[in-house]
Amino acid sequence: MALIDKILGRNRTISDLSPAELRREEILIGRQRERLLKKIEDLAQQKQKIFNLGASQKSPELRKALAQDFELKTQEQLLAGRELTLRSKELMTVSRLRLIRENNERGRALGRLKLTDRDVAKITQWIEDDRVGQDLYQQRLDMILELGQQADHDSMTESGLTQAGQELMNIWEELDKGKVKEPEAFDRADQAVRRRHAEGQS
Repeated sequence: MALIDKILGRNRTISDLSPAELRREEILIGRQRERLLKKIEDLAQQKQKIFNLGASQKSPELRKALAQDFELKTQEQLLAGRELTLRSKELMTVSRLRLIRENNERGRALGRLKLTDRDVAKITQWIEDDRVGQDLYQQRLDMILELGQQADHDSMTESGLTQAGQELMNIWEELDKGKVKEPEAFDRADQAVRRRHAEGQS
């Protein structure tokens, strides 16, 4: 069952849902994401152990078995990664809807709650489409919900990456490419988050 159908059930619309109901769904999806992150991390550690063991062995038979184990763990990791992307899109969707609901209750129009069947079909398709990454999905979802220039930027950062989060993503990319060493990368990431937090408090 699609996420939107699961949340709404029959004979319900987005406008019928309370922020508390949407928040509960956010927490549930968030926990599922945490479990997937832990699973992917565990699989990465297991693969590292398998690789190291294979490197230390000379037996072709043992290496063959280890190579098969490595492939299986990689397949598990890819499947978990795909599911993680789905949960991330779902979390973004529910967060957006909650923000709209909360702002509308405060008398601050932030988007639209009324979704047509066609809108729901599009959202469901984009969530399940591996070719639609999280950034592209966010853009398309915001268009559907009419979250554009009128959106409250401070509120929107709750459900997407903040500037500090984006800085962290950039630092990780530099680390992957060998442009920065790990201790320096951590220090820069920590400083970026602290700086953005301080700016937000001022």
